[in-house]
Amino acid sequence: MSKILIKKNKGESFESMFRRFKNRERSSGKQLTIKSGRFHSKGLTKNKRKESALRRIMKTENIAYLLRSGKITEQELRGRGRRRR
Repeated sequence: MSKILIKKNKGESFESMFRRFKNRERSSGKQLTIKSGRFHSKGLTKNKRKESALRRIMKTENIAYLLRSGKITEQELRGRGRRRR
């Protein structure tokens, strides 16, 4: 990553130097690359995907077993996660 270097010219005010810096920065495209990566999240690793898939499979198998054994009913399953008043 290259730095943007600006030297103050003789008799130049800080405001005009800062304006030159902002223009050079804007034209370099650095701001766009920084902003584009701001909310970017890395994808899940292979192991994390496998773990979540296994967790999903185990959960569905567990629910199927509970339904087969009669420990829960379809209505209880549909109402799961909802708050009852």
